Amino acid sequence: MKTFKVMLKTELKLSLRGMDMFIFAICVPIVILIILGVLYGNKPAYEGAGYTFVEQSFGALTTISICAGGVMGLPLVVSDYRSKNILKRYKVTPVSPLMILLVQVTIYTLYAVISLLLLYVTASLFFGYQFRGVFIYFMGGYTLVIVSMFSVGMMVGGIAPNVKMAGVIASMLYFPMLIFSGATLPYEIMPAALQKIADILPLTQGIKLLKAASLGMTVDSVFVPIIVMSILAAVCTTVSLRFFKWE
Repeated sequence: MKTFKVMLKTELKLSLRGMDMFIFAICVPIVILIILGVLYGNKPAYEGAGYTFVEQSFGALTTISICAGGVMGLPLVVSDYRSKNILKRYKVTPVSPLMILLVQVTIYTLYAVISLLLLYVTASLFFGYQFRGVFIYFMGGYTLVIVSMFSVGMMVGGIAPNVKMAGVIASMLYFPMLIFSGATLPYEIMPAALQKIADILPLTQGIKLLKAASLGMTVDSVFVPIIVMSILAAVCTTVSLRFFKWE
């Protein structure tokens, strides 16, 4: 445990020094929330909706920080450490190379949790947001989204041949999901063709899950997202364990 704490402190300092994840995982969701709150206030998210833009945005924006850390941050760090033979060197030390991977997962989980708390505080203080759902259901969905997105990142970082390729793959996954998954524009008002494209993106299912959980919708309404995210986590984790390259 002492070794883990020392490594976590060191890696967290290095991560904050880079500022990338601080910007994408924490600042970007809050900025989007403020923009939507200022522009739309307490207007319905779409015609006939029983919830406002801010209420639907809270569930959606919580996934952005998870996706930023899991799909962008994690694969780049893992790939970089492998290319620099850092993971290989740990194999000949008393510290398992798995330790450094666990440390990275912990760091990006911290980013996601901090983002969640700041989003809630911002939405509550400035836009009158009230959480409608059941807390335990929301946290269950939140945990599933983290596991799913992080498994994607670990798979990409583990099998990408180099840092450059890991960055390309991560960008191809992250930015389409950020734009077309419903994180900003409500999924319900997208054209039918765009909805079909969005449904292919894993983050769309995660947003549906957390939005429903935060708005107090029934479990039946998120049955498909739960199945999709669970299968995604299982497949990506299996691929990561089977084909992960330490060097």
